[in-house]
Order: sequence, then C-alpha cells, then structure tokens
Amino acid sequence: MLKLYTLLFLLIPSIAFCQTKPDSLTIEQIMSDSKWIGTSPSEPFWNIDGTKLFFKWNPEKAPSDSLYYITKENHTPVKASFAQKQKVVSAGSAVYNVERTAYVYEKNGDIFYHEIKPAKTTRITETTAFDYNPQFSFNDKDVVYATDNNLFAWDISTGQTRQLTNMVKEPAESKKEKLTPENQWLKKEQVQYMEVLRERLDEKKKTAEYNEATKPEELRKINIGSEALRDLSISPDGEFISYRLYEAPSQKSPTIVPNYITESGFTTEIHGREKVGEPQGTDRFFIYDSEEDSLYEIQTDSIEGIRDLPEFLKDYPSELKERQKENAPRKVDFASEQWSPRGSHLVLDIRAQDHKDRWLMLWDTDTKKLKLLDRQHDSAWIGGPGIWNTGWIDENNYCYQSEVTGFSHLYSVNVLTGKKKAYTSGNYEVLDAQLSNDKKYFYITTNEVEPAQHQFYHLRIGDSKTDKITDMVGGNEVTISPDEKDIAILYSYVNKPPELYLQENKTGAKPEQITHKAESSAFQSYQWRAPEIITFAARDGAMVHGRVYKPAHPDPHKPAVIFVHGAGYLQNIDKWWSDYYFREFMFNNLLADHGYYVMDVDYRGSAGYGRNWRTAIYRNMGGKDLTDNIDAAKYLVKKFGVDSNRIGIYGGSYGGFMTLMAMFKTPGVFAAGAAIRSVTDWANYNHGYTSAILNRPFEDSLAYQRSSPIYYVSGLKGHLLMCHGMVDQNVHFQDIVKVTERLIELGKDNWQLAPYPMENHEFEDPSSWTDEYKRIFKLFETVLKK
Repeated sequence: MLKLYTLLFLLIPSIAFCQTKPDSLTIEQIMSDSKWIGTSPSEPFWNIDGTKLFFKWNPEKAPSDSLYYITKENHTPVKASFAQKQKVVSAGSAVYNVERTAYVYEKNGDIFYHEIKPAKTTRITETTAFDYNPQFSFNDKDVVYATDNNLFAWDISTGQTRQLTNMVKEPAESKKEKLTPENQWLKKEQVQYMEVLRERLDEKKKTAEYNEATKPEELRKINIGSEALRDLSISPDGEFISYRLYEAPSQKSPTIVPNYITESGFTTEIHGREKVGEPQGTDRFFIYDSEEDSLYEIQTDSIEGIRDLPEFLKDYPSELKERQKENAPRKVDFASEQWSPRGSHLVLDIRAQDHKDRWLMLWDTDTKKLKLLDRQHDSAWIGGPGIWNTGWIDENNYCYQSEVTGFSHLYSVNVLTGKKKAYTSGNYEVLDAQLSNDKKYFYITTNEVEPAQHQFYHLRIGDSKTDKITDMVGGNEVTISPDEKDIAILYSYVNKPPELYLQENKTGAKPEQITHKAESSAFQSYQWRAPEIITFAARDGAMVHGRVYKPAHPDPHKPAVIFVHGAGYLQNIDKWWSDYYFREFMFNNLLADHGYYVMDVDYRGSAGYGRNWRTAIYRNMGGKDLTDNIDAAKYLVKKFGVDSNRIGIYGGSYGGFMTLMAMFKTPGVFAAGAAIRSVTDWANYNHGYTSAILNRPFEDSLAYQRSSPIYYVSGLKGHLLMCHGMVDQNVHFQDIVKVTERLIELGKDNWQLAPYPMENHEFEDPSSWTDEYKRIFKLFETVLKK
C-alpha cells in the first residue's frame, strides 16, 4: 500500500491542482499579498494637544504604511511630513498634574514640561542618557523623572535639578570575596612584623576617617545588589519612593530553533523562549520613607490565602501531604503600584505565580502595613478582559475589574471603609474602561448588545447610568480626543475591513467616514458572505455560538468543513473584520463556492462569554473545546443534511492542536483534517500561557497527558495533513517532528507533512500561504468528495 506521508527533509514538489468551477475566487488570489484587498487605517492616536488625529495608512500601496493625519477643521487625510513625524507626541504620553493645568512627557529620551494656559513648553533635560517616567510630585511643585536607575527632581519655579535617590549595586556581604585561612594568617604576619607597612596602614586609616568626618552630607545609599531595578517612582507628595527588585532565575534552559536557510550557507541557531515549568524570577517590592530615612520591604507571607494550596493537588495525595506539611507561602509578582492623586494611599496589585489569586492591597502610610481591599480567587486561573484596568477615581476610591460574578465587570472600593460598589452587572463583559478627565464618568466598551458586537458607552459614576455612544453594527474601536469632545472609531463589519470614522463624543451623533480605501475594486467584485451567526446546544446543554457559510449550490456529496480558530482565548464568532483570520474568512468563502457547508464556533475557552466559558478547558485542553466542535459537526448534519462521513476540520496554532486532537481522539468523526503550526505536546510550549491552564508539568502530569496530542497518535484513522514553519519561534517545529516520528513508529498511513523552511509561526511569504492552502483544498476535494 502506497503511503502518503512525506518525509521530513525531502523537498516537496509544488502542487499543480486545478480548481473546478466556480472560479470567482482562487487560492492564488486570496493568499497573495494582502494589499490586494485594499488598505485599512490602523493605530489611530491624537497628538498631545488634540489638534490632530494621526493614523497609519497606505493608500499608495507602498511597501509599508505611512503616517497620515486629519485636523478638527480639515477631515481630508494628509500624509505627515518627515518633520511632523519627528515632532509628534501622542496624547497617551502626557502625564497631568492634579489640576490639569500642565503636563509632562518623555520624547526621545528627554523630558518636557508644558503649561496649558498660556501655552509654553520647557525642555527639562537634553542629555545622552535616557530619561523616562516623568511625573509630578512634591504637591505638583516638581517634575520627577528617572535616569540611570535614580530619580531626579526639577523645581518648576526655579528650574533647578536635584538628585533624590542614590541606588548602588554592591555585592551582599555573603557574596564578597573572603580570604582563605592561609591568606588571613599571611596578612596578619605582614602587618605584625613590617613596621613601615604598619605605619602606612595606620596613616591610611586616619586619612579615611578624616575624609569620612569632614565630607559633605550625601544621599543615603540604597543597595540593590545584583537584582534588576524596576518601576522606580515617587509618591505625589514626595515622601515615599517605591521600587521593585527582580532577580532572574539562576538556571535557564532556553530552547534552540535551527535556521537552515541563511545568507552564510551555514545552519544557525535561533535562541528561543523557555519551556513551561522553567524556574521563574522573584519579585521584591520596597518603599523608602525619605522623611523617616527608613526602608521597608513589603512582606506578603501574611496576606489572606497566601498559603492556600491549589485544588488540583487532591489528585496527587503524597504531594498534597508534603505541601501541607511545608505550609509555605506562595510566590508572588507585584503587577502594579498606584499612588492616590495626592499621595495619601498606595494600592499594590499582587498576583500569585500559580495564577490562582489577585490581591489588591492597601499599604498604610502610617502603620506601614498591608490591608486587603479585594481578593479575586479562581481555582483555575485569574484572567478575563480588563484584568489590568485599575486606577484611582479620587483620593479614597479605587476602581478595578473583576470576574467575581462570572463576567468581567467594573467596581470600586473605598480604601478607608472597605465598601465596594459595582457599576456594571449582567451576562456580558466590560472589555475596556477609561476614567473621564473630570472623574465623573467612565468611558467603557462592552459586548452588552450581543457577544458579536463591541459598542462604546458613557457610564455616570454617580448613579451608574449608561448612554450608548456608538451605533454601527459590528466592531467599534474607540480612541478619545484629549478634550473628550470627539472620538475616532476604527469600524469594521464581518465582511468589510476597517475604515476610520470621526464622531462627536455624545449620544445620537452621526459618525463621519474619513477613509475610503479599505476595499479595492478587486475585493468589491466578489459578493463576500456575512455568515449567519447561530447558537446550538452542546451535549452538556451549554449554548455554543457559531456561524455558517452556506453554499449557494451545495455539492451533491453534501460535504462540510469545520474551521477552528487559534489563540485559545480569542473570539471569532463576531460581526467585525478579523485581523487574525481574514485569509481563513476568504478561504471559507471559497469552500462554500465549491459546495461545502463551512462552520466555525467559539468553543469552550474562547473569549467574550465570561469566566466559566474561559476556564472550561482548565487541566483538560481537548476536552469540552473539542466536543463543542464535534457537536458543531452534528449540528451541520441535522440542520443541513450534511453527510456525516464527509466532514473535514482545519485550523492553525491552537486550531491545529484541536485538529490533531479531533483526528486522534475521535476517529471517524472527521474524514480529513489539516493541522497548521500545531502544538502537539504542551510540555514544549511557553510558561505564561501553559502554566495558567495546565499548571506546571512536574506538578500536574495528568493534565499534560490528558491535553497533548502526542499521547493519542495511535487513534488516527482519517486523512491528515500537517503544515509547519521550520523556524517557528512560538510553536517549535520540534512539536510536529515528534508527532511525525510517532506516526512512522505506529505504521500509520494517509498522512502528510509539509514543512516550510523559511517560515515562522505567522507565515510571511505569499508563496508559502498559497502552497499551504492549495494542499488543504486538495485534501478536502480528494477525500470529502470521493
């Protein structure tokens, strides 16, 4: 029997596979350079005074995007000159004083101070050193900035600069070089018997003592040792200086990605990321009280739940018993620190390294102790949209987002009384929140209308009343002008790439379209489907959101294909243009033109549906996320009469992993599968993502065995195509090599491997995209229609 597999390092001949009618779309066209689609604006931002709205754009079809702008008076896009690009400062760079009468910012490593009325800009620094993190302090009388691991203050009234800190790197006593007993004896002998030497040493000692006694007073030295200094800042009143020290792990085992095709002709090594379970660095947080000349290290060994053990340990009784006996505090990271506007309070966002807890802790400036404001615990892992959205509403009220109700919503806590207030609630997610300049409103983006739409609202802090500002159906990405009178909107629909709109920031205002180049005439010549969004019941009763591309003329064989989105925590059942999957959107249209029903779903683990949906894959990737896709196939059979023996599946990255799990764990459900850049063994993947969902492999081996395709290869029965970039620095080529070896060892037939020697995780060259999707199309045509 002829085996269809392709050995690893053999050259793969190009595919000459003729597509049958209809021929309105071709793989060569949809996988070519994306400029053929048109040019969409991106990355809009207001300049610092709000007179211009800048954005990246490429209406000239140049090799790369250029910077364009409009003004509030002239809404015709103008290409920014070189001088304008050099001078522009984004509004997001501005740090305001409490009264918002002045702001500071960093540009090109120097610090600038700007008074608003009358308008005047003063350059504070002009050095070769990189100055950064400007802020107001000493009750807005000084501008403080960091350079070379120290803080400096610039007096606004006098223009004088003084140094505030004296951070030094000196080895700890335990790390200083010590004399051996032999050398100690030799030194003692020399001093005891050499009179001139002894006299000179005495004189040297007297000189040092005199210099020490008569030298001018200097700043206290703060020794940071060999650790990395991070987040150096000062309280608004100037009394406290805070910083974080990070110590990298002593042992690291970086991965290596071989690069076979190079200019030199030699194979080179790309040093890659760490694997999950590698030792992590440690964080320590310090606060220096300049008035008391006292240094405090924040101790976390007494905060609520710090010694709690994760629930998964119940599956490992001996380890659980040992950990209970140790009763050790968990390691933490200091995610952020935020002083209240006038400096009377400090809130620390502290995260457990095992991902199970987020504590918001108040540091009392009088008692120098921590007080719990909010603890968000998750037996799976802390996450969700807006998890990093924190800040001060006023001197005593701190705002944050939490999934405590099962959906990410907006809250505040009074740091004096501990009283909490919920501003939003319901079965929807707050995706982003920004406080207004006058602190009377939140500007929020939510999916309250439906999971498939993002809309922008004003939320009044006093009574939590909301006003809907955007109305266009689809995705609305909003950027607010500095004076908050206008909003820029990147708007898109599922089959319409983004265009830029300008609108007044109020209810009922009409958006004005600024750009008109997102769709080329070639792109517009095709009737792109807006796939119907549906819901269906999974086997456990959960309602799954999906969408279906319906063929105008179904093939007589009634074939179908399931597309599985990647990234795990991502939403793809939506009404906006996908920057991630626009090629797959076009390919799904092509499949529908050739008579396939095509469906994709926001399976368990996808974004947009709350905490329980997000964490449903905990310790079992390839569990409910897989059965949701299998149930989608059953839906197609029941609803559209699809032939259950003619269903294919494909996807990339996490979607490739899901394809492998489907082909290996549920043989017979899918006749053909195309797995692209697939994770095959989660123990090979990175730490941050994987350890949250599966814990660490040496602690929770059951989760990794349960979740990795490498353990299920023997189940393959259908036809499998695997495509992978050989210089993939995200999901390493090693993953697909391991599965390939298992397929060979098991004597499996009906599989192919297509390696791409010059491609990373995201392919760059259109020839690679084209080759890959020709192979996928051929697989489906030859297997599902035979």
